[in-house]
Amino acid sequence: MANKIQKSDLNKMFWRSQLIQFSHNYERLQSLSTLYALTPVLKRLYQDRPEEERINAQKRHLEFFNSHPVLIPFILGITAALEETTEEDEKDSVIAVKTSMMGPLAGLGDSLLNFTWYPIAGSIGASFAVEGNFIGPILMFLLINFLYFPLKYYGIHLGYSKGKELLSSNNGKKILDRITTSANVLGVMVAGALITSTVGVKLGISFGKGDGKVMIQDMLDQVLPNMLPLLLTLLCLYFIKKWNGKHVVAIIFALIGIAIVLSYFKILV
Repeated sequence: MANKIQKSDLNKMFWRSQLIQFSHNYERLQSLSTLYALTPVLKRLYQDRPEEERINAQKRHLEFFNSHPVLIPFILGITAALEETTEEDEKDSVIAVKTSMMGPLAGLGDSLLNFTWYPIAGSIGASFAVEGNFIGPILMFLLINFLYFPLKYYGIHLGYSKGKELLSSNNGKKILDRITTSANVLGVMVAGALITSTVGVKLGISFGKGDGKVMIQDMLDQVLPNMLPLLLTLLCLYFIKKWNGKHVVAIIFALIGIAIVLSYFKILV
């Protein structure tokens, strides 16, 4: 592409990234707001391109996306660099890198920011507030954004510059493939941990009575712990992929109905 991204475009993207949390939908979560943030960059890159390419550029960034709002600017910076340096037939790699980073950075942001810095800032502000000092909530707000704003601003510029350096180096594509693979592996690990911690399926079926009573769930746990949550997750994934995500709500209500019926008959506990 002949057009080059300007610093002003990255700054516009920074200010727009402040509104990431203002536009959510339950189908694709932050996709619309991330497209809004990327719009100055896409306008710059596609201002002299055919209308069809401009439309396709917007459509590909409307796919499902969800990550930590403070670390999203870093992803946007790398995405901007990829958009600038790839041809139209290579744009699948842009979305692949963008989506591969959202899970790991979401986990990193939650652990370091939401569960560490946010409580620290809140406790400092609360210590003033409980004494009746009005500076408490103001201090909390300032402490949070004292860290969040630089992370967002430098995240965009660092992501863009490092993304360009990576892609311009001789081994750039190999390194990029390694990063993508590592991010995918970490994403799978996080997904596996979420399955065991959030999906609860426990059988209440047993054989025998008294001391000879045998619980089917105990037998399954000895063979493969959390086997039923895993099977249920894979089954849901199968139907979601089969129907291209069109009947997610129906799947949710079906699971709720089946769970109620099975619990009533003591099959599930």
